[in-house]
Amino acid sequence: MQVDHTGAIRLTTGAQELDRSIRVILLTAPGERVMRPAFGCRIWDLMFEPITPNLIGLISQAVRDAIAQWEPRVEVDDVSPVHDDEEPGLVRIGITYRVKSSNDRRNLVYPFYVIPRED
Repeated sequence: MQVDHTGAIRLTTGAQELDRSIRVILLTAPGERVMRPAFGCRIWDLMFEPITPNLIGLISQAVRDAIAQWEPRVEVDDVSPVHDDEEPGLVRIGITYRVKSSNDRRNLVYPFYVIPRED
């Protein structure tokens, strides 16, 4: 929900709504919501792991699974996590999806910060 220049409440568009819905899924760790404990994305289980090709694969699968389970209005085409060499600990998760009702292809990038364990 947003306020426009006249002070009236402006509702989000369908595209904005889907992007926000996906971001809410990714921002929520399973167990955070009392009445819906399974809701969320398991990427938070990976937050303290070292960035390796295996971790990138696990992030990709966790994002795919969460969106498939919790956002029935879209079909995920691709999830491409990429480690940012300029910013240690940052994994940019590129998500390409298709809106089922309109066949419209969309994408978003979600920044995920990993805090590797210190041995």
